[in-house]
Amino acid sequence: PHHTISPVALVGGGANPMPGEISLAHNGVLFLDEFPEFSRSVLEVMRQPLEDRTISISRARYSIEYPAGFMLVASMNPCPCGYYNHPTRQCLCQPGAVDRYLNRISGPLLDRIDIQVEILPVDFDEMQSGRPGESSETIRQRVVSARKVQEERFSDCKGVHCNAQMTSRLLSTHVRPTPEAMKILRDTMIRLNMSARAYDRILKVSRTIADLAGSPDILPEHMREAVSYRALDRSGWGKY
Repeated sequence: PHHTISPVALVGGGANPMPGEISLAHNGVLFLDEFPEFSRSVLEVMRQPLEDRTISISRARYSIEYPAGFMLVASMNPCPCGYYNHPTRQCLCQPGAVDRYLNRISGPLLDRIDIQVEILPVDFDEMQSGRPGESSETIRQRVVSARKVQEERFSDCKGVHCNAQMTSRLLSTHVRPTPEAMKILRDTMIRLNMSARAYDRILKVSRTIADLAGSPDILPEHMREAVSYRALDRSGWGKY
């Protein structure tokens, strides 16, 4: 959807109730480009569906519930001019503009995004290096294997099929990092003053990383990688 979309078009409803974009993306991907350009009201209505995987709409004439089990993928520039933290170009934004731009996305909404990654520009020589990477087929096999592990893990849990759907109770049962890995998480939580929701998200991601690596245990390297995927939790994140 374009960033000028209305809250009703995103969540559904209207005079003649119709599902919105988040329900049309059920069991698929909802991609929001130029994330901070969406209105605050549009972004905030996604908080409840991201948590509950359903969207409830109550109006004077009707009350309806739509499915909303979607994967949210969003992209954004680091600042209005696009050059904040660029290795070769200078940011042209006025003082405070970067903070105002990033503050368009609320902390509670960021908390619900499992993986936050900063992508730096790739220079010409690196693009032309021709270094081979993993094939899509190899990656797919690893993902399928991890999914099978998760299906077996949650075979007795109705409505739960993957790590992302774990409740807090299931987290305490199925996610038990090694003492060294838990120390990494503890130190990070204290240093960055992270929320309880971020704690749950990091544990889920670390469990998935371990599944992709074929490891029954969550090791320190899995926890470090999971923690590194919380870029926007860091104060002054664009400077690192």
